[in-house]
Formats: sequence, C-alpha cells, structure tokens
Amino acid sequence: MSMAPGPGILAAFEAAKGFMPVDEGLALYEAAAGAARLGLPLLEVGTYCGRSTVLLADAARAAGVTALTVDHHRGSEEQQPGWDYHDPETVDPELGLMDTLPTFRRTLHRAGLEEHVVALVGRSPQIAALWASPLALVFIDGGHTDEHATADYEGWAPHVAEGGLLVIHDVFPDPVDEFTGQAPYRVHLRALASGAFTEVSATGSLRVLRRTGPGA
Repeated sequence: MSMAPGPGILAAFEAAKGFMPVDEGLALYEAAAGAARLGLPLLEVGTYCGRSTVLLADAARAAGVTALTVDHHRGSEEQQPGWDYHDPETVDPELGLMDTLPTFRRTLHRAGLEEHVVALVGRSPQIAALWASPLALVFIDGGHTDEHATADYEGWAPHVAEGGLLVIHDVFPDPVDEFTGQAPYRVHLRALASGAFTEVSATGSLRVLRRTGPGA
C-alpha cells in the first residue's frame, strides 16, 4: 500500500476547510496507512470540516477498513464567533449556531470517500463510553482545553490495539502557545509517561506514538 496520498486525495485535502498543513497531513497519512495494515478501524476525534478525514478515509479504503470520525459539529472553543479561528460560513443561518456537518459531508462527497467513513455525531466522552472495539489508530484533534484533551485521551487511548498508533495534533511545548497547544502537549507527555506508548515520529505539531505496552 502506498504510504503517500495520490494527487486527487492530496488536492481534496488541500481544498478542504481546516488548519492542518501539508507536511503534517502527509505524516498523518503515512501513520494511517501503516496502522491500517492491522485490519482494524481508524478513528479521529475532531472532524471539523473533514480535512484530515479525507486522508484517514483514503488510507482506510486502500486497506479495506473503515475510518470513523467523532465530532459534535458545533465547533470547539477557538472556533466560536469572536475568536481567531471562527469561519462565518460554518454557521447555521437558521439557528445561529456553528454546524460543520454539512461542510464535512460535502468534503467527503467531493473526494469520493463517503462510503469509507462512519461519522459519529456527538460529544467524544459520550461516544467513547459506549465504545468497546480495538482500533488501529486513534487521532486526537479535538478541543484544546485540558478538560477536552484529557477526556479524549482517557476515552479513546485505551482502545488502541497492540502495535496500533496514537496520533496527537497541535502539540506545542512552548508555554506561549497555552491556548492552542499546551493541553495536547500535556496529553502527549502523559501518554509517554504511561509506559503504554513510544514515540515514533514528530512532524510540526503532530506526534505519532505506537502502543508498546498495556494501559493508557
């Protein structure tokens, strides 16, 4: 299986709304393609408009597995009106609330990947509490508060299969990035300290860890 997306998938990734740069996207794809060989689903927490979902879905398609993506689609803290990452196009005009689900579905449709993705619409801890199956990859890219990042880790990391990957986005060790990346950084440190995960690679703010022991 190719460890890099084809030009059409890369173009779909770049065209989608979102914040992941190309180098991190390529690292995510390589991780997903490798993990998918375990024959288990790939799961991301934090769908937004489907930019990274395109990469996971293509890697899943190539391996004959399914990509799962978890989001309530009402936007995280930094995406609300008045914040730097707010996009007015993602607001439901009737409700006046963010709703990224329609944009996400368009992203998947344009990429030809709808049948390879199951979208789980709801809050991550609620869905994780119902989950009982092993996963080849868990990609944590949800809310950036300690509450949300910690809940995503505690809810989903235990489901990473032996040899599977835990991928964490927006890991910024510098305290100047407190709002955007300190909570994911603390989750990254916790994963390493747990003894359950060993770091495989770092690309920009993306960290790839492999399960090498029990626990989380």
